Amino acid sequence: MILTVTMNTALDITYRVEALRPHASHRVSAVTERPGGKGLNVARVLAALGHEVTVTGFAGGATGRMLQDGLRGAERLHDALVPVSGATRRTVAVVDASTGDTTQLNEPGPLVSPAEWAAFQEAYERLLGSASAVALCGSLPPGVPVGAYATLIRAARTAEVPVLLDTSGEPLRRGIAARPDIVKPNADELAELTGSHEPSVAMKDARRRGAHAVVASLGAQGLRALTPDGTWQAPPPARLDGNPTGAGDSAVAGLLCGYVEKLTWPERLARAVALSAATVVAPVAGEFDRATYERLVGEVRVTDQADAA
Repeated sequence: MILTVTMNTALDITYRVEALRPHASHRVSAVTERPGGKGLNVARVLAALGHEVTVTGFAGGATGRMLQDGLRGAERLHDALVPVSGATRRTVAVVDASTGDTTQLNEPGPLVSPAEWAAFQEAYERLLGSASAVALCGSLPPGVPVGAYATLIRAARTAEVPVLLDTSGEPLRRGIAARPDIVKPNADELAELTGSHEPSVAMKDARRRGAHAVVASLGAQGLRALTPDGTWQAPPPARLDGNPTGAGDSAVAGLLCGYVEKLTWPERLARAVALSAATVVAPVAGEFDRATYERLVGEVRVTDQADAA
């Protein structure tokens, strides 16, 4: 079983409009609502790839009940969310059909009490007992300590469960010092962490800070990985237009299941890039277009940067 942690779950609401204009009323052509947050998107992709996945984090209020209702009956996806008294947040994505651009509005999330945080830690440590790997994903809701991910990484290491960290800011800075197996920042998060806008320099700095392996999302350049086994670059084979929301989460799913399946690093990166690209052309975050994925996974060319140097 793969465990995904989404501390700040959300009910994702996506509106499609013909053209988004400031200070104007809009007629919405389509609406979708589904359970969201980075770790839930990761879990949905993992389940679609055939892995048993358990999701945990916090859920509360009417929005939390709607989120959990949306998880009920999902194949290979198991709900272990911990209740809180506050209401789960909503995120609103407005897709401009004329340009393909997406405008995102993210609520902050519920205030988590010390007792609720303690209850979560107990549940998490129990779940680690049957986990083959864990992904720690996304922002922290108010009330959760900024060093929460570092605490959860240390617990996973004690349980000998490999852990992937995908967050930003101070939670990333503190979490990376706890020595996760993989961190997956994007270019901006990597620069904020290290102070360097040169990816190769910043990735070396991130490894010195404690990460066993660093996989950076570099936009149109795809993924670059710095690992104990080598350094690789994996660009997408073609530019695809669509909604990029959730593409990074699909990359996390590809990296994590590749780790569990003991694929080589180039194989993991090819899978992650293909899943990410296939998510761009899917209509909703947490989904990927399977035909696109199956076509692209064999087309991604992963180059050894040591050979390229």
